[in-house]
Amino acid sequence: MEPIKIATAQFENRNNDKAWNLQQISNLAAAAKSRGAQVIAFHECSVTGYSFARHLSREQLWEIAEPVPDGNSVQELIRIAGMHDIILLAGLFERTEDKKMYKTYVCVNGSGMIAKFRKLHPFINPYLTPGNEYLLFNLLGWKCSILICYDNNIIENVRATALLGADIIFMPHVTMCTPSPRPGAGFVDASLWLDREANAEKLREEFDGPKGRSWLMKWLPARAYDNAVYAVFSNPIGMDDDQLKNGCSMILDPFGEILAECRTLGNDIAIATLTPEKLTLAGGHRYRNARRPELYGAILAAPHQPVQKVAWIEKK
Repeated sequence: MEPIKIATAQFENRNNDKAWNLQQISNLAAAAKSRGAQVIAFHECSVTGYSFARHLSREQLWEIAEPVPDGNSVQELIRIAGMHDIILLAGLFERTEDKKMYKTYVCVNGSGMIAKFRKLHPFINPYLTPGNEYLLFNLLGWKCSILICYDNNIIENVRATALLGADIIFMPHVTMCTPSPRPGAGFVDASLWLDREANAEKLREEFDGPKGRSWLMKWLPARAYDNAVYAVFSNPIGMDDDQLKNGCSMILDPFGEILAECRTLGNDIAIATLTPEKLTLAGGHRYRNARRPELYGAILAAPHQPVQKVAWIEKK
């Protein structure tokens, strides 16, 4: 297995402006390729925008959703990947012939779709169907997987994916800067973004504080460390509907260390070279081998009724 050079991206998407969002994806893919990246990953629903979907009726969401991979947007992602000779991961809303809709994330190259994953724990719109399976696929000799946003907050999902053999988990998000019972959490004043240069110091303080990055650092490095995987985290920057997002897209190694991170107040990429030896040198590899599932297998598999609550979404 040879080292692989991966980019993670952040950009400000527009609500249901697929042409605009795909152009940003193309621009950042070109920039990543020019710096030697072989793969670039974008955030959850990067093709369509995300938070605005909480306002949509079933009919409205159906109009925005597309077949995968035959819809226009995935075909355009394939074209962009081929044009820049780079592997590309991005997200959108999927619709199927049996009238279901999913939150979907795809991996493509210039020849077509490599992999597709459906979010296991969607919540942004009540008409989305949860995915029901984990994913493992090969990328330039590396075993890769995808978990979307909330999926990563359920630690069993990350552990199960690692146990299936994933070396790299792509973790596309739209997260941070929303209300929560967590101390210090909340929205960031969107007016600050109108003049981000003048407000740069305040924005960075808000983005890096308990509303944003400091919360992320409580759990994201642990997911990589505990499971001895590389984590490729992608998140938007700027306005997503009426919410200001803080970016901080980053790549972490199996030691839980940040290899590269987007730190600008705007569209950006961060690139890291992933090397295979860390997968077995990291402590998480030893701890996985030391497991005794006979102690807790039945506990983890005991019947349970899932209840998913998202603090910032008001149930109607």
